[in-house]
Amino acid sequence: MAYTIGQVAKRNNMTISQLHYYDRQGLLPFVKRTENGDRLFDENSLLFLDMILCLKNTDMPIKKIKQFVNWTMEGETTLPHRLALMQEQEQNVLQQINELNGNLQKIRNKIARYHGEMEG
Repeated sequence: MAYTIGQVAKRNNMTISQLHYYDRQGLLPFVKRTENGDRLFDENSLLFLDMILCLKNTDMPIKKIKQFVNWTMEGETTLPHRLALMQEQEQNVLQQINELNGNLQKIRNKIARYHGEMEG
């Protein structure tokens, strides 16, 4: 099944402009086009886009995402590079989680303090 850019944008809670931006940045070389130049996404394209959005949502810079896309398009010879990049991103995400957990604890402490002040 093929999906239009509008359908893909809606499905991913994005705007068409965001997808156009990703395309201009070279992040969507896997997307096929019709004779009129309209983008068509297949199931594999959607899976690839999901990974791109995952990387973006975990604060990977566009430049690194583009490198990942390029390596993926080059094939299996780039697997060691892609593995290293994913391992690096895993560490970045773990650090983000630790920072968020620390912030969550501060918020919970503040909530507990306010409850205590309101009760006492």
